[in-house]
Amino acid sequence: MTPTTTVDVPDPLVRIEGLVKEYPVQVPGRGTVVIRAVDRVDLSIAPGEAYGLVGESGSGKTTLARCLLRLVDATAGRIEVAGHDVTTANGAELRALRREMQVVFQDPVGSLDPRVRVSDVVAEPLRTHRRMSSRETEARVTALLDEVGLARTHMTRRAHELSGGQCQRVAIARALALRPKLLVLDEPTSALDVSVQAQILNLLADLRREHGLTYLLISHDLGVVRYLCDRIGVMYVGRLVEEGPAGRTLEAPTHPYTRALLASRPSVDGVEQVSLVRGEPPSLTAPPTGCSFHPRCWLRAQLGDPVRCATEAPALQPTGSGVIAACHFIDGAGPMAVSAPAPPIASSPPQVTQ
Repeated sequence: MTPTTTVDVPDPLVRIEGLVKEYPVQVPGRGTVVIRAVDRVDLSIAPGEAYGLVGESGSGKTTLARCLLRLVDATAGRIEVAGHDVTTANGAELRALRREMQVVFQDPVGSLDPRVRVSDVVAEPLRTHRRMSSRETEARVTALLDEVGLARTHMTRRAHELSGGQCQRVAIARALALRPKLLVLDEPTSALDVSVQAQILNLLADLRREHGLTYLLISHDLGVVRYLCDRIGVMYVGRLVEEGPAGRTLEAPTHPYTRALLASRPSVDGVEQVSLVRGEPPSLTAPPTGCSFHPRCWLRAQLGDPVRCATEAPALQPTGSGVIAACHFIDGAGPMAVSAPAPPIASSPPQVTQ
């Protein structure tokens, strides 16, 4: 097996090494088949950094996050948060680790108990993990709601009495209650209206700056990732295929899959984008051999060498400017041999009046 290369992050808050997550599934005519949802991923996130994970549905982004949070157990590999091994932690150690990492889910309404008042939703982590008096808890809840832009009058309401944006603000307040070091944001704006998305993004940017938070952001929206994140990792069929600084990766993508993602964005000026990839992602019950992207790769068709792409999995390698990518057509420390008409994504932040 060819060793992979990953960007060296000094003293990372999060360090993931060789992460593998497999699930057994029943396939008609084949019996039990083991699918690999996350395939030997190495990843590091520095304290205070915002790291974005992008890729099509089923690429393994959320599964990686669930392993990081220890919502599911990894099949193999090692995950460290603040120097502690998440994969082996149990009892009091795991409980302490979970105070350091919290999550904001994709569905803001569904993530809240419909029977519970907002004040109790936000207070629950404090009651579970901290020994605080009722007065101290109420004061902390009031301060948290104020911090996310909600009034004291919202404390007695329930989820069905709030808008989607208000529900997401409650979820963010709950995640901040224990003053964690790491927030996992799983599509935190995808279920919201565009204007509300901008408000939540600005709130997340402000909170990160004020509290020195570290973010792992999962999103399909490249504009959201470009706005919030310092670095980006691109996943395809469970593997990390490109990683680098957000601006560099989205303005001059290296891997053909990253270029295809950019080219697939809807046009906002009426000019039709050039389609670089066709077909659907492969089934995890029968993944391709070699490079997992080769059946859909436009670059392979231009440059040839189909045998190598179909039989040899490329390793992540440096391409310059802090970017690493896994492609046979990358010239060591050089750029992609063939350019592609994948226009860069705008780097301007969302415009909204709060």
